[in-house]
Amino acid sequence: MKTKTKALALALCAVLLVVSTVFVTMAYLTSKTDVVTNTFTVGKVTITLDEADVDLMGVKDSDARVKANEYKLIPGHTYIKDPTIHVSEGSEDCYLFVTIKNDIANIEDSANTIAAQMKNNGWKPVEGENGVYCYCDGDGNKKVVEEKENKILFSEFTISGSVENKALTGYSTSADKTQNIIEIKAYAIQADGFESKTIAEIWAAAKPTE
Repeated sequence: MKTKTKALALALCAVLLVVSTVFVTMAYLTSKTDVVTNTFTVGKVTITLDEADVDLMGVKDSDARVKANEYKLIPGHTYIKDPTIHVSEGSEDCYLFVTIKNDIANIEDSANTIAAQMKNNGWKPVEGENGVYCYCDGDGNKKVVEEKENKILFSEFTISGSVENKALTGYSTSADKTQNIIEIKAYAIQADGFESKTIAEIWAAAKPTE
């Protein structure tokens, strides 16, 4: 009987030891940690668009950068006009787009057109869109633009020498400034998250909703 009692006691001790071991392990697995707090900031994309300050003949008036200029059109004359997009310091990497309304395209000198200059400066027309361009690399692929970078569209325009003065009178800008103008708008969208998207898909996300 003593032998059985001793065996039972050993068995109970063994069981208690196992339970005790499990209990200690469970206590370790459920230990409470310190709280980790996540904080967030919001990224931003910031650009500006300006051009050289010039007089009516397209000659620089000062070193200032302005939002608009007026020009007196003369056959065969070349005018400084250098619209440039500036990506601000602290801006996120981005893709750049522009829309351009060029009402003097029909009287430009064919050897020095705005469209040709834009192509040489990396601006590629967006397929399926009218007057929309994306900044691209030499292979025609969308190119990421970083903070503090400046991207020029074109540097000048030239009126064809074969245009008669009489014909130029029809190119006076309308009173409401909606006709016979060169109008440029610039757009930027973050590059992050759009690396695998097509240019058309990125433009669809970047353009303003109507």
